[in-house]
Amino acid sequence: MKKKSSRRAFFKKAGAATSLLAASGLGLAAKNEENTAKEMEDTHPVIRIKPLGFQWETADPFLFCVHHEDFYPKGNEYMEPDASLEGRNIGSDFIVKDGWRMYHGSSIPGFPGHPHRGFETITVVRDGIVDHADSLGASGRYGDGDVQWMTAGKGVQHSEMFPLINQDKDNRMELFQIWINLPRAQKMVEPHFKMIWGDTIPKYEATDTNGNKSHIAVISGTLEGHTAPAPPPESWAADKSNRVGIYTIKMAPKAEWTLPKAPEGINRTIYFFTGEELLVADRPLPFYHAAEVRVNKDIKLLNGNKESEILILQGKPIAEPVVQHGPFVMNTKEEIQQAFSDYQRTQFGGWPWPKTDQVHDRNKGRFARHADGREEKRG
Repeated sequence: MKKKSSRRAFFKKAGAATSLLAASGLGLAAKNEENTAKEMEDTHPVIRIKPLGFQWETADPFLFCVHHEDFYPKGNEYMEPDASLEGRNIGSDFIVKDGWRMYHGSSIPGFPGHPHRGFETITVVRDGIVDHADSLGASGRYGDGDVQWMTAGKGVQHSEMFPLINQDKDNRMELFQIWINLPRAQKMVEPHFKMIWGDTIPKYEATDTNGNKSHIAVISGTLEGHTAPAPPPESWAADKSNRVGIYTIKMAPKAEWTLPKAPEGINRTIYFFTGEELLVADRPLPFYHAAEVRVNKDIKLLNGNKESEILILQGKPIAEPVVQHGPFVMNTKEEIQQAFSDYQRTQFGGWPWPKTDQVHDRNKGRFARHADGREEKRG
């Protein structure tokens, strides 16, 4: 199976992207990150540059982002990997072996039933299929550009499984899972499950003066007159004044695109996750690094000689204490202890499904069934 060469090179040899930048035709050598961050403290549009690990560091109101990319083999009749699981730490398999991971799955990859309280999960599926089930009785199958936005609020259990539907070809999976915080006043709201289908997400094309194109998708917020579908009603993103934005940008080789400035008082970070070379306001951003940028300036992005992709997260900070323990995010240690106590007592409504790693029939298309019985079908 073939992987994207830039990512494979990155994980095999640390610093490879920096070397590419230093030798690039863009004409700017990558600098020592510590010195670069110091130089950019006061005036430059880029505040600091930082490397990305498995769990990406984010700025308030976001808690973190994880980029999952797995090159799963063909599936068997049970939608499990048609390959040996020998040598894996089943139940907690996070080490890439043969290009993929089982995560917490024992037979099908994914994350069996687990609880959340006090924040939201935003799952952006770029490739592959996710099967959802939760303690409210909601369920769904989504993928290939769809987004699931779940407000955990006062507490919910859910599962996120990756059934390997294809028996005749490999099952590539790529997604972002983004955690965004809830303010104190909304941490105990009723849970809410919402689907944002891929064909409802605004996408547009920008062409630079040399005819090179950039493709932009607006998953949350508004960008250059394009407004995303509404988030759940109790989300921090529901108030437009909080300027929560989630955008993905795919840039053709040598393309130039400018991220327009925004009002003061919001955090904005650019994540470079596909490609080899990228300049952010004339500063080299190494592959698989993030640039925290100032919002009061337009930010010019100039791509190198290969297609690049970036994720942008922005939003007004909630600016409240954050105390996290595993799947619970509250404001105080006492509230975390209460969350554990409540979960032990109520199981956040229990689990109405026959298995904690619930998946749906192979032949079922993309759909969402909500707790009130309402059903959406996408085929």
